Amino acid sequence: MPLPGQFTVITAQSRDNPDEDTGISIQNCSIIATDELYSNSSRFKSYLGRPWRVFSRTVFIESYIDDFIDQKGWTKWSNDQGLDTLFYGEYENYGPGSKIDNRVEWVGYHLMDYNDAYNFTVSEFITGDEWLESTSVPYDDGI
Repeated sequence: MPLPGQFTVITAQSRDNPDEDTGISIQNCSIIATDELYSNSSRFKSYLGRPWRVFSRTVFIESYIDDFIDQKGWTKWSNDQGLDTLFYGEYENYGPGSKIDNRVEWVGYHLMDYNDAYNFTVSEFITGDEWLESTSVPYDDGI
């Protein structure tokens, strides 16, 4: 639970420059609240993410998003810092919090198509096919 006057945020990411191959890709997950947060969701806003400085990059792909997430989906960090350099994307999410009608209208916010989303899958984003099999960790390699 956040303190009074605060909010919750699922992700906060930044990169030192736009060429850095890092970011957060959340695929086939369930974005749900604890019972306590859910029952207080009218008092505390929750968001998918916010920048943590510049060049923030985060995507949500094929995930269930519950309705405790604010309709804007995303929030600012400090003033407008990082809003002109971020890349936030959503692709084929579902659930009551996945509605995109009232999402932020930032230049860096994207409703991704299949090809854009595929670039953030395990096989592409972290070249998981080259090393994950040896760990015995199950994963989806595509969309």
